[in-house]
Amino acid sequence: MRKKVILFITGLLLLTIGALAGCGEKEASSADQTDEQVIRIGYQKNGPLVILKSLGTLEERLESTDYTVEWKEFQEGPALVEALNSGAIDMGRTGNSPPIFAQAAGTDFVNLAAGKPKFYGSGVLVPEDSSIKEIVDLEGKKIGFAKGSSSHYLLVKALHEAGISYEDITPAFLTPGDARVAFEQKNIDAIVVWDPYTASTEINADGTLLIDGEGLSTDRDFFIATSAFAEKHAEIADIIMEEVRESSDWANENHEELTKMLAPILNIDEASINKSIERREYGVDEINEDIIKEQQEIADTFYELGIIPEKLNVRDVME
Repeated sequence: MRKKVILFITGLLLLTIGALAGCGEKEASSADQTDEQVIRIGYQKNGPLVILKSLGTLEERLESTDYTVEWKEFQEGPALVEALNSGAIDMGRTGNSPPIFAQAAGTDFVNLAAGKPKFYGSGVLVPEDSSIKEIVDLEGKKIGFAKGSSSHYLLVKALHEAGISYEDITPAFLTPGDARVAFEQKNIDAIVVWDPYTASTEINADGTLLIDGEGLSTDRDFFIATSAFAEKHAEIADIIMEEVRESSDWANENHEELTKMLAPILNIDEASINKSIERREYGVDEINEDIIKEQQEIADTFYELGIIPEKLNVRDVME
């Protein structure tokens, strides 16, 4: 009798363990399936992906598939690429410099496509009453900008063209919002930023655009994805980029509607939003030799300045 009880208990334990293991396998399988079906997209409120998100056309396009979208917001590009590196997002959009830092950090990613040049809305701003009248006057000054951002490169390039060493200025690594506060409080001498923050500073904070990015940087957007996502879900990545193109065409043709869409999202006045829209073109360019050359120049500049530790070949991360 005792032997039968022991065999019964043993059998019950084995069945329980087997059931738990099966449940664990089912949950793991379900989690894997969920990860495959949910596309996690990183965006910035001032970038083209927020337009796509607001229009909702990507979700409509994906209704006939097994995929859904999860949007994750970032204030600046460096934080977005960190999320890509950690696996928190599958793809996103950033400026031209964060992909360089991502590659230098060994992030496993690819550039899917590039945005149109938008250099008119990026630049160096100083207070209206500043004694700084040209770039050479920045020597010895404290300048606010986001570290590792497109503004970082724009400043480096502008200083180089003016014959000033990067070491001859005092960098203040600040997000666009914090830089604006420091600018208004006179805690820094200048800021380097992109639209619509540039336009808002010009209109609402007595900022003067000392120079824009023309001749210094194309200041393109880059649409980036983890290598695994780009390889495993190539068709979905293509669909997303097609929808980015469609939403960009809509944005170029509907400035008034776009202004009303973006103003409350960014919490920036319509005049500033409209100014930034009027001086840029939304759109997508396929990666080509000119774009590769642009990015290689950024990478080489950062390497020569010791900002990144090794020389890069940006072609290695181009789709």
